[in-house]
Amino acid sequence: MTADKIISIAIIDDHNLFRQGMISLLSEFKEIQIVFDASNGQEMKDKIGCHPLPEVILMDINMPVMDGYESTSWIKEHYPQIKVLALSMFDDDKPIINMLKSGAGGYLLKESKTSDVVAAIKTINEHEYFLNDLVSGRLLRNIQDNKPIQNILADLSANEIKFLQLCCSEYTYKEIADQMNLSPHTIDNYRQNLFQKFEIKSRTGLVLFALKNELFVL
Repeated sequence: MTADKIISIAIIDDHNLFRQGMISLLSEFKEIQIVFDASNGQEMKDKIGCHPLPEVILMDINMPVMDGYESTSWIKEHYPQIKVLALSMFDDDKPIINMLKSGAGGYLLKESKTSDVVAAIKTINEHEYFLNDLVSGRLLRNIQDNKPIQNILADLSANEIKFLQLCCSEYTYKEIADQMNLSPHTIDNYRQNLFQKFEIKSRTGLVLFALKNELFVL
């Protein structure tokens, strides 16, 4: 991507002051063009056909009428070429996992610096994913290179694959151990082994790995 490429974006957030603040801040960057904004997913649906299509959508999660999960799923169904970057106040697993399941290519906390948001927009526009500290470069390269699933997963046991599938659920690690009839200690070993093997740093990273390799069971 050339340095002077202009990226068109939309901002979907129900907090008017935050949305207007983002518009003001991002408008200072000549490489960013804001084509429209909306207060929720329904308004986004109403507006998207009346404006040039954005390349990237900054998506809030908690919104009335139509939240970030439903909005992201709708975008990926109807406009799969648009990349969705979630912007959230929450840094716990559940909302992040659900946004990834819905089709978001990455997420940022709302407290992030504007320069970090711009960097994330550029990254997700170029690579389709923005993975900050959740997942290392090794896993990102595997995703980008579209390596065959069997090559990536060849050295995983059946139990490790099952563990990855269950990580995509809302089960706690203890509940996953119960589901697999294994001890919490064994589950902890699976987690640490996978963290090390694929240079992943969090459960969200494991979930992204499972999602991209079509291991999850909805």
